[in-house]
Amino acid sequence: MKKVVKIGTVVGPYSPAVIASGKRIIFVSGQIGTNLETDTAQQTKEALTKIKDILAEANAALDSVVKVTVLLADINDFSKMNEVYKTFFSNDPPARAAFQVAALPLNAKIEIEAIAILED
Repeated sequence: MKKVVKIGTVVGPYSPAVIASGKRIIFVSGQIGTNLETDTAQQTKEALTKIKDILAEANAALDSVVKVTVLLADINDFSKMNEVYKTFFSNDPPARAAFQVAALPLNAKIEIEAIAILED
């Protein structure tokens, strides 16, 4: 069984997040910034803020995140992303992978997805 967490609007056929019931795991879909005219740092902040809001809707927080995947349009922006990222995950950060991809939805500079554990 699964439970879909809905918040805001989505651009495509996906759920913002899915809780795997019984396992108490939430899978947060890739999030991009809301203002695509901004730089990678600002888009990182916006994407992570959306993830934080989605987790809050599911009664979770960023400190429950165990794995993050970061997709970058340009791997040279890794340090810009990392500067913002560390402000969201300052203590005991989750496992993470980062990749450069050929393109992202709506020509975003970054997309971030997360997996978190929900408390009982």
